[in-house]
Amino acid sequence: MPSSRRAILGHIMSGLCTKMNRTKPVPADVMETPLKRCLNTFDIALLGIGHMVGAGIYVLTGTVAKEMAGPGIIVSFILAGFVSMLAALCYAEFGTRVPKAGSAYVYTYISMGEFWAFVIGWNILLEHMLGAASVARAWSGYVDSMLGGWIGNTTLAVMGGIHEPGLAQYPDLLAFLVCILYASALAFGVKATAVFNSLLTLVNIGVMILVISVGFWYADAKNWSEAEGGFLPYGFGGVIAGAATCFYAFVGFDSIATSGEEAKNPSVSIPIATVLSLCVVTVGYILVSAALTLMIPISEINPAASLPEAFGQLDLTWAKYVISIGALCGMTTTLLGSLFALPRCMYAMASDGLLFSCFGRVNSTTQVPLLNLIVSGLLSALLALVFDLAKLVEFMSIGTLLAYTIVSASVIILRYRPLTPRRLEQPIYAPDTPDTAEDDDDDDDEDEDAVSQSSSIDSASSPTSDLIEGALAGRLKSQFRWLEPLLGRFEPGSVVSTAVILFIGLSFAICLQLKVSWTELYTGTWWALLIYGFIIFAASTCVAIMAVHNQNTRGLNFKVPLVPFVPALGIFCNIMLMVHLDALTWVRFFVWVSIGMVVYFLYGIHHSKEGESCSSYAILMTSSEATKLPWGSFKVAASGGGGGGVGVGGARHTVLERFMGRSKADKVDKQPIVEAGEYENEAHSQS
Repeated sequence: MPSSRRAILGHIMSGLCTKMNRTKPVPADVMETPLKRCLNTFDIALLGIGHMVGAGIYVLTGTVAKEMAGPGIIVSFILAGFVSMLAALCYAEFGTRVPKAGSAYVYTYISMGEFWAFVIGWNILLEHMLGAASVARAWSGYVDSMLGGWIGNTTLAVMGGIHEPGLAQYPDLLAFLVCILYASALAFGVKATAVFNSLLTLVNIGVMILVISVGFWYADAKNWSEAEGGFLPYGFGGVIAGAATCFYAFVGFDSIATSGEEAKNPSVSIPIATVLSLCVVTVGYILVSAALTLMIPISEINPAASLPEAFGQLDLTWAKYVISIGALCGMTTTLLGSLFALPRCMYAMASDGLLFSCFGRVNSTTQVPLLNLIVSGLLSALLALVFDLAKLVEFMSIGTLLAYTIVSASVIILRYRPLTPRRLEQPIYAPDTPDTAEDDDDDDDEDEDAVSQSSSIDSASSPTSDLIEGALAGRLKSQFRWLEPLLGRFEPGSVVSTAVILFIGLSFAICLQLKVSWTELYTGTWWALLIYGFIIFAASTCVAIMAVHNQNTRGLNFKVPLVPFVPALGIFCNIMLMVHLDALTWVRFFVWVSIGMVVYFLYGIHHSKEGESCSSYAILMTSSEATKLPWGSFKVAASGGGGGGVGVGGARHTVLERFMGRSKADKVDKQPIVEAGEYENEAHSQS
């Protein structure tokens, strides 16, 4: 009886792990969608710029310059922009692979599995809700400061204050109404939203140019002199702290990837709009910060309304009001960006069955998920009503950084994921591989049949070379074949997947070591140096292991450069910023994730579309990888039998087999494979 119970428990746990690790293939026609494809590159770029340039430049700039970094805020924005660019490149590559709503959620579902996809999607929902609520609070606070505090004083006199830690001083009714109003405006359709957003963004950019021009005209280099504290009055530590805070100003470019399902030509528009918008915003932030700190000393900056007050001190009253109009336009576009992305993320998760099906419906007239818009607008408004701006910003950062980390990891995993032709039953040869004379004709016919079957969706000019590149992905490069005894016995792609997981864990260890034992490291304590050196060596080894394997770049119009080094650097930088967040923020994060786990295990895991025997998604990526494999795994085509063979013996790998080795039934995969340009005359046999 105990053995029976163990067998039943093992079966249940095995099935649970299989469900949590199942991945989502991309539709055969990635352009098919119930949403309206009407956005061009200009629309999408302005959507990204509008989402980023808002509260960050008009509220955050003064706070960081006065309290954290001084004129060194310029360096803070450069560092924050660099970290954001690392993540943006990964988003751009995924946007060309998968032009679907859902952004990081969809990317994680394809590469890492359903459970991690739900965690990321659940946190993206919170990120956009908090983003909308925080900008609504900033919008309301800016209007209140222009009116001399009349709104806040009146609300306190009529309704009284809120005397709870973490909550706002008083309920912000204006922020509540702003969220409801702009959520209602989004219901008119995506094109009307894009036009409205573009107009406000152009006004905002014009105001930024005015601030930069007038600011440098009245610049005084003495404000950066030693008499005022110098360029780095708070030291380099203040610059790093400022960079962590300035990172909030770049949150929003992921809305570009979210709009991929409504882009006319996403494979071109998404990468161009992502890189262009981030470059424009970074340059704008740097120049505005320089102008602000050169106009007036940092001791005279007003954090609540830094730019209007700075021009007011120079007796430029007209500029003060022009900047106030630009600030409201900028914060409006940021609010629109969050409220635009949030319903589409809910729609993507509901379409996959992980959220309630009512959120997967699209209005036939406006082609907008109206119920999602109503719910997201109401929830954001409630958060803006009672929560303090600083707490909203801090809580939002952790979910954003986690999403950026997972997307960077997903780029590495998919680059090294091997192509497994569904119906390929013959060994893979390079195009010019010679064979024995008597078998030439037969082998040519068989190879042509195999290639034609496996490349049914690839009408490219060189299907054979594409097929070879895909099949070689995740295997050791020819110059590193001497590592075959150590790494060659594992499934193609599994070594890289394991190295990515280890690198993430080691990056956390390095960052924690820096935070906890910085004094010991700085003074040269032997044990701290020994531990730190070992961890760095192990992390570097993980990256080197990734780099010695072949990649699959077929079908990509945009590619992240220097993979795996650029995504790995992005992972490390994101984790560094996460570790420096407040402990209470982590507690709130785990509480939110726990609520999500209840939703997933009680509803999502049972209603997932990937759990159905016949999914509507038939083809993975730009290849014919249609089988639903856990991330990092590799299923070998069966020898013999009809077309569309599945794994050897139809066997599934356990989690341990997927990451640490192969089952005995995988002997077919141990047969040698010929690379392009490499000649081998050895006969291939199949089990």
